[in-house]
Amino acid sequence: MRDRRVALAWAAFVVVALVSCVLVLRRPDRLSDLHIYYGALSDLRAGKPLYGYVAENDGPFTYPPFAALVLWPITAVSEGVLQGIWLVATCAAVVAIAGSVGVALTTRQSRRPLVVALAATVLMLSAPVQSNLRFGQVSIFIVLMALLDGLGVVPPRLRGTLVGVAAAIKLTPLLFVVYFLAVGRYRDAGRSAVAFVACAGLAAIVLPRESWSYWTETVRQTSRIGNLSSLGNQSLHGMLLRVGVDETALPVLWAGMVALICVAALLRARQLTRQARPGHAAVLVGCATVAASPVSWTHHQVWPVLAAMLLIGASGVTQRAAGAALLAAMVVSLGAVLSPVSSRPGVQFLFENARAVGVCLLCLVGFGGVAVAAQRTSRRPAAGRAWLRVGVTATVAVAFFAVQPLPAGADPTFKAYTLDDVVNPRYFFVCRGPAECAEYATDAPVTFGTRAEKTKVRVNGVVSPQVTRLEYYSAPGGAPRAIPLLAAYPGSRTFSFRSATMAHGRLVAYAADGQPIASYDDELAAALRTTTR
Repeated sequence: MRDRRVALAWAAFVVVALVSCVLVLRRPDRLSDLHIYYGALSDLRAGKPLYGYVAENDGPFTYPPFAALVLWPITAVSEGVLQGIWLVATCAAVVAIAGSVGVALTTRQSRRPLVVALAATVLMLSAPVQSNLRFGQVSIFIVLMALLDGLGVVPPRLRGTLVGVAAAIKLTPLLFVVYFLAVGRYRDAGRSAVAFVACAGLAAIVLPRESWSYWTETVRQTSRIGNLSSLGNQSLHGMLLRVGVDETALPVLWAGMVALICVAALLRARQLTRQARPGHAAVLVGCATVAASPVSWTHHQVWPVLAAMLLIGASGVTQRAAGAALLAAMVVSLGAVLSPVSSRPGVQFLFENARAVGVCLLCLVGFGGVAVAAQRTSRRPAAGRAWLRVGVTATVAVAFFAVQPLPAGADPTFKAYTLDDVVNPRYFFVCRGPAECAEYATDAPVTFGTRAEKTKVRVNGVVSPQVTRLEYYSAPGGAPRAIPLLAAYPGSRTFSFRSATMAHGRLVAYAADGQPIASYDDELAAALRTTTR
């Protein structure tokens, strides 16, 4: 019976993996990051600068030069063959990660094969692994290397080396060096540092121009990575950007919070190591890298999926509930799925940032470390009372966010369109030419229409001559967004912007003397209710 369950679990994994790979290959933008690696290295072989390459989707090569040496062989085959090999290697890495963390998920040897198979299937279904498949990312391999070294399954004389090599490819695993020092693995920390320096030195010898360019300039250009305030960046830094923290206060606030998170995670990881739970410790440190890094795209977030499974495998009701909530956030996009029920901007903000919030809480609490330290094992609450406590806590948390008058910066979806966008009927749909716009030349200060999409709402319209300024408030108490008034056609001015929700949106028109002459709030919501999707 047990063998049959194991076979069925692995069959489920194979089906999910095959379907995922087929769906990826059907996408016109399949493995876009792998395409960047391939194109950048092809240019490098041709004598062109590595960091001067820009793909068709405007994506540059962003990793240290040693990553180029590691990836150098990929140009030996065609890109189509490479895509197939990469997808298979990614699936194999998922199995290896599941096997490594399976030791921490169960101490019963007889149950381990089933647990590993189930863990691999859950990993494959998660958004981070799906993102690794879709983009053809190296992140999954970085996680595997750091996890193996963190668990100490590497031969003693080589422990620490994998972390050093992984950090030379992608800088985030460097926190594991501090972890080695914190738990007394001094030789491992030394080997990590030596491996990192050796790899960077090798790259400097082979690629001196690229090494100089990266370490003196490119490493500081975070804008190359993408829009750090977008929802895909579920790091603490990204969340603070979306909250709208003042630019002058952001660096200090972010640095202080990162220090708190990392210290709490490392102290708890040291305690877990002393309790002979190296798997929990390694995963916790990995989660700290996700929270602390300036950018943590979805494909970076494999660590929280592992943490969620470890929490679900714990004995306490609270930890299991927390693990289930974190796993749900890592499998689906709560911001998109629950947007119909998030009538308040604060609740929507919580859903959209659930992964960042969950990882930060995990690092601060440390797999229930605070609760475990405060509880006596002989006085565990009954299951019913524990579930009641979980329910009350969740309700209070949602209620807290529900009443928050978040600033407009908490809407990362917002974008106001310019003259270059006027030709796009998706953005400008109320009037699409001089004749149509002339029909809207009424006495009303603003005439507009709305259009709802899956994750955003678009507003488009025209203004009368008496309007000199147009502003949009996306949330109560927030700062306004200036909406450009575009003289796209003679005799009319049009505008267009998008926002996450119109539930509390307010559009205000101002005259030349700075006084408001019209305000639209209920009308926005009413127009949205009657529009067709």
